[in-house]
Amino acid sequence: MKHIFNKGKDASKPTFLLLHGTGGTELDLLPIAGQIDDQANVLSVRGNVSENGMPRFFKRLAEGVFDEEDLIFRTKELHDFLDEAAEKYEFDRNNIIAIGYSNGANIAASLMFHYQDSLKGGILHHPMVPRRGIELPDLTGKNVFITAGTNDPICPASETEDLQALLQSAGADVTVHWEQNGHQLTFTEVAAAKEWLATK
Repeated sequence: MKHIFNKGKDASKPTFLLLHGTGGTELDLLPIAGQIDDQANVLSVRGNVSENGMPRFFKRLAEGVFDEEDLIFRTKELHDFLDEAAEKYEFDRNNIIAIGYSNGANIAASLMFHYQDSLKGGILHHPMVPRRGIELPDLTGKNVFITAGTNDPICPASETEDLQALLQSAGADVTVHWEQNGHQLTFTEVAAAKEWLATK
């Protein structure tokens, strides 16, 4: 997978896995990672799917309707890539925190839905429920921070609430930060994520 790895200054810090939104690239979230913790490793990945020339992490059938078969395949692809990257770049495979926005937040949530130890935790900006009707792995000890907009036209509040409930029922510690905004990623969301991570 096309990616950037920047070695951090403090090996005890987590490695941030950056996952962009639809049409983004591996460069998009680098400033956000720096704002949240500029001492951490950064592994920023570009989605392997193209939708009308826009990079994504998995296919969709329509707005908000995921191609479930492709989602499962791409989630495994990313999970396996993390195994390889940890070996190649010599970072702790068990200390990865995803920072994802929109489509990137969805694939991060999907990693947690399908693999118990793929991520230590996640900062998910405007995610949706990746899959319904499946049993999640035991996510005890995992920490998740979700940001959501009360006026988000793409991700209704019910999606956020459902995702929170599903993750919590699997044992994850979930915090939700609401803003009176739409689907855009805001400075105040990033600041809230930084504050949250400092307490973990």
